Amino acid sequence: MAEFLLELFSEEIPARMQGRAADQLRTLLLDMTKSRLGFEKEVGADQIRSFATPRRLVAVIKDLPTEQPDVHEERRGPRTDAPEKAIGGFLRSVGFESVEQCEQRETKKGTFYFAVIERAGRPTADVLAEEVPALIESFSWPKSMRWGDGALRWVRPLHSVLCLFDGAVVQGAVSFGSATGGDGTTLSFGNRTRGHRWLSSGDLEVSSFAEYQAKLLDAKVMLDAVERRRAIQERGRTLADAAGIVFEPDDALLNEVAGLVEWPVCLLGTIDQAFMDVPAEALITSMKSHQKYFPLNDAAGNLANQFIVVANTEAPDGGDAIRAGNERVLRARLHDAKFFWDQDRKQTLESRVPQLDGIVYHAKLGSLGDKIRRLESLAAALATFVSGAEPTETRRAATLCKADLVTGMVGEFADLQGIMGRYYARHDGEADAVAQAIGDHHAPAGPSDTCPHEPVSVALALADKIDSLAGFFAIDERPTGSKDPFALRRAALGVIRLIVENQLRLPLRTVLAQALNSYGEIVASGAAASIVDAIMEFFADRLRVHMRDQGLRHDVVSAVFAVAGDDDLVRLMRRADALKSFLDTDDGANLLTGYRRASNIVGIEEKKDGEKHDGAVDVAKLEEAEERGLNERLAAVEGDIDHALSAEDFEGAMTALATLRTPIDQFFDAVTVNSDDAGLRVNRLRLLSRIRASLSAVGDFTKIEG
Repeated sequence: MAEFLLELFSEEIPARMQGRAADQLRTLLLDMTKSRLGFEKEVGADQIRSFATPRRLVAVIKDLPTEQPDVHEERRGPRTDAPEKAIGGFLRSVGFESVEQCEQRETKKGTFYFAVIERAGRPTADVLAEEVPALIESFSWPKSMRWGDGALRWVRPLHSVLCLFDGAVVQGAVSFGSATGGDGTTLSFGNRTRGHRWLSSGDLEVSSFAEYQAKLLDAKVMLDAVERRRAIQERGRTLADAAGIVFEPDDALLNEVAGLVEWPVCLLGTIDQAFMDVPAEALITSMKSHQKYFPLNDAAGNLANQFIVVANTEAPDGGDAIRAGNERVLRARLHDAKFFWDQDRKQTLESRVPQLDGIVYHAKLGSLGDKIRRLESLAAALATFVSGAEPTETRRAATLCKADLVTGMVGEFADLQGIMGRYYARHDGEADAVAQAIGDHHAPAGPSDTCPHEPVSVALALADKIDSLAGFFAIDERPTGSKDPFALRRAALGVIRLIVENQLRLPLRTVLAQALNSYGEIVASGAAASIVDAIMEFFADRLRVHMRDQGLRHDVVSAVFAVAGDDDLVRLMRRADALKSFLDTDDGANLLTGYRRASNIVGIEEKKDGEKHDGAVDVAKLEEAEERGLNERLAAVEGDIDHALSAEDFEGAMTALATLRTPIDQFFDAVTVNSDDAGLRVNRLRLLSRIRASLSAVGDFTKIEG
């Protein structure tokens, strides 16, 4: 067994691409060892590790066999009397020159040619010399480039390939090709790499991964992104603790910064006090999005006037010049933010609303001003379903919620839309509920985003998302596959969370119809009902995703969502919870088995007879005690289920269903459904059909898996 080490050294790889590239390299190597090297059983996924830094992609495979296994393969060809063309094609496919190299074997279907292929395993190093260049050439980047006269595409110019097997250089090379048809150039594999761009000098010669990692560390390169993350967290926290402030970096920024440096050095910078009256969100956006700095908080959780910057070098002056330079750059950014903040407050949000008529929302859906007018009506209507939401305040919030789009601050920092509207509304003296709703109307923006709970905020956030769904479905701009340019999946999930987390009893179909009605002639005559159906099915898909994330089975969601006419998501969630709990019991599992047996029998016989057997059961024809008992129990259960469902007592409905288990089992043990007496047979099929109907009142049990 031997070790394989591969390093692809290039110019800086964008941080956002590094993690995916490391994963892809690991996947390609695993596939290569199994399909190309033939080590299907010898190499497992846990033997391959991959790493990425700004300048290198690295992978190591432990315990790789030094030789391929010998191959013994038998392939059946055409019949011996097959056309020559077919026989010739078979010979070429197995690498034989004549049929004399094949065996002839008798089978039940005739005499066939068989090719027996014996191939001795090759040294692994020889195969790697062929396969690694192919791997490099097939590597996929979101964006790639060619340089010089080469045809090879890579994310940035590729400088060297370190390729070792069992401590020795693999004798291979990657060809750059030629974009103009010439011979191009090649890059031979070697055993040398380079350390940090500024903190080391000269090449590093290595013969193993352990030596490689150790020499890189001496040359100021942390190979593992996890270690770089940890170093930033620990060093940043140490600086913050010494200053009496709090360092709690978010994961996204931490991952990005760890991908920008090979040797992270944390420095503590200071924000001029003059900028601290600018809203914290604007300062944080400037620091995080534009400069990749880590904001810091004081003990009370408020933004502190200091930040962490991560350098990629150790400076002889302890980082004073780097710190001062970054403070100077941030100061210029914050001057812009402060200017916009001061200028924007000279004009009220209300005075900006008319400008929205000049901004296109969508070519087919009108302007943002049109959207605002739709939101005013829809949000006020939704306020009646949200306890505590005052319609006048809700309408006012709808009027102003997009006005900050024409402010200087949002023009510069687009992510602050809504947030700045909240600040400006408060400055203008708007009601606090109105200001808060303006700030919350985009929420929740994702599964981990906080969901609004203030009544006016909830009504407006619902209106904004429902209006978008109605409009884009009306013009047939619906998500397809992985494409969702208008974020409608996120909007639907937001609606679901707003309804479920606030326990709103919302008639969703009615609200959707009202939203579509506000689009006027955009919705074709008579098309509203089908559009509502399409949106409801879309909600069903999103609800399955949401409930799966909550730990509920997707088939249970499908079963309860199939209940005709129920568009109350709160009721559906409660019904699904109760059904899941019931199916997890012995009674539930056994009743499901009985239901399927009854449903299958009825389905088969209805198909055979060409008619439905869902008529009334003739009590006079119930001869056996077990069928009479089942009929009586069904009558009682149907009443209990209707009463429980009308009271939304879903646990009670499940309890009623559980009482069917024993009489159904007894029926199948004692009664022959397909009696020779045609009248008895039909009556018993109707009895089984009644089981199906009783359970369908709770959910569509045909959708339950397992």
